[in-house]
Formats: sequence, structure tokens, C-alpha cells
Amino acid sequence: MEEELESEELFEHHQIIADVGQEQLRIDKFLMLRLPTISRSKLQACAKDGNLLVNGKPVKSNYKVRAKDEISVMMPYPVRDKTLIPEDIPIQIEYEDDDLVIVNKPANMVVHPGYGNYSGTLMNAMVFHFKNLPKRDDYETRPGLVHRIDKHTTGTLVIAKTEDALVHLSKQFYDRTSERRYYALVWGDLEQDEGTITGDIGRSQKNRKVFQVYGEDEEGYGKHAVTHYKVLERFRYTTLVECKLETGRTHQIRVHFKHIGHPLFHDLEYGGDRIIKGTTFTKYKQFIDNCFKLIPGQALHAKTLGLTHPTTGEWMHFESDLPEGFKLLLEKWRTYSQNT
Repeated sequence: MEEELESEELFEHHQIIADVGQEQLRIDKFLMLRLPTISRSKLQACAKDGNLLVNGKPVKSNYKVRAKDEISVMMPYPVRDKTLIPEDIPIQIEYEDDDLVIVNKPANMVVHPGYGNYSGTLMNAMVFHFKNLPKRDDYETRPGLVHRIDKHTTGTLVIAKTEDALVHLSKQFYDRTSERRYYALVWGDLEQDEGTITGDIGRSQKNRKVFQVYGEDEEGYGKHAVTHYKVLERFRYTTLVECKLETGRTHQIRVHFKHIGHPLFHDLEYGGDRIIKGTTFTKYKQFIDNCFKLIPGQALHAKTLGLTHPTTGEWMHFESDLPEGFKLLLEKWRTYSQNT
């Protein structure tokens, strides 16, 4: 993740069609009358996260319901997805104490259960290896989880082992006092050696599984997002960059670099899984295909994580090695750029 704890998927838990004679009423009040088991604060949080839809589009909590409106209440987990089954899956632990665990997540592993991924996740492994991890609000399938990274993103994650640690660490991520740096291989040769990408990020209106940058004239559709980057190495048609997150939105690095015309190499959802830059020679096409085979998805690795220890107050810094596939990918590009 490259982000704070958010979900890629949204699932419809309630659908209500307003009566023909419905008088205009704030949607949070309207739903409180129809869904008494859901608190107003929960409904307002749903609206803030873009999870209250009217006629297929997100609305704010002060939206006035009108006759025949089709209202959907979305949640970041399927209706039946509320059970977390412990599974004996090996995990790479970089550090552990009484308050927290630092793990190095491999590629092709989902962090927590969701639609289509009910087993084999990092959370299934964590509850097997660690008992009594603290629960997180309504997310029964995410005990101890402070933040997340995407399925094909590798690298460093922190898991809280106590309730106090979960609260403390979550606040650090919310207040942006933690520090996260990522390595990403992007398509193209970036003009500047370093820079900042700023653009509100929100769920796409056309495809709810992906996100996009919204402009100033589309206020309310996205959340403020800032990504700082600097070039580490240039390979002519691709560039290795280090990214520092100022905010933590879902798919932030991937969305921001696509927005500026440099999608991540082999990003299956944001257009990086085809040739963006390079020659038309068959030999080059074969080279790219061989590169794609080295990694299952986007070339993105959570390289470092800095945080304040929730008990001692000590600043701690953790760093993880690039996975072998990513290392081999860089070696291939390094060799190619030096020989052409």
C-alpha cells in the first residue's frame, strides 16, 4: 500500500430506492431511518471515503435524497468476508519486539482478505504466527494492520501487536510523521533528476477497481496526494526512481506516475504492461517480454520505513532488500542501456 489502510475493492452491502413521494432529506439522516444498525458517524465516514453512492456516483453526507434515487452503501469487504482463518504460511520477519513486527512482504501476496482472496494473505499468516493481534474497528480481517501495500508491491510493512501500538502507529501514518521510501522502475526518461507530483486521487468513475487524478474543477472526487521523487539510475527507455510519500493514498505512486506519462514498468492496471518507450525492433520486443517475466506485476518495492517506537519513543529505521526478480530486472536494463 503504498498507502494507509484503505481497500482496493468496494462491495454493496445495502441498496435502497427512495420512494416516489420522498421529501428531500440529508442522506445520512435518510439512511439512519432505513438502517438503524448503522451509526450516523459510520455513514458520514462512508460518505467521506466515497462509499455512499447515489445513482452510481459518490455523494457527500449532506446530499439531499430525492424521489427515485438509487442509493448504495458500499463497504471495503464482501458481505460474507468476516472470518480470518489462520494459515501456516512462511513470513519474512525483519524485526520483532513486544509492540510491533516488521515484515518483508513478497510479490504476489495480498495483504488482507478481500473479494477473490479469502486465503493465502499476509493476515492469514500473521494470525497463525501471532496470537491476539489487536482488532481494527470494523475490519475483523485486518488485526494489527497499520498500512498496506498492493498485491504485487514488495517490501516493508509494520504490524502492531498491541492495542496501544496500533493506535500510536496509525496516528503516525495519519499525521504523516512516519517516513516511507519506495523504489520504482518507470517507463521513459524523466526530464528532471527530482521532482514532486501533486494531484487529488480518487476512485475512477468508469472502473471502480482503479484510481485516477482529479483536477481542481472536480473537487470532492479525490483526496489530496503528494509524491516526491528523485532519479537513481537511467536506462534510456526506463528510469529507476526513489519515491517519498507525503500522503498515503491507494495506488498513489502508480496513479501519479501514470498521470505524468510515466507508468510503472509492468503495471497491469495502469498501462505499464506494454511497450511505452523504445524501438520497434523485434529483438527489443523480446527483451521487454523477458523483462516482464521476471516480476508478476508493477516494479515497486517498499524500500525503507521510519517510525517512532510506540513505547520507547525511539526513532527506528528499517530497510529491506529488493527481491531477486527486481534485481534481475535492473541488471537486464543496466546491461541493455550500456550496450546500445
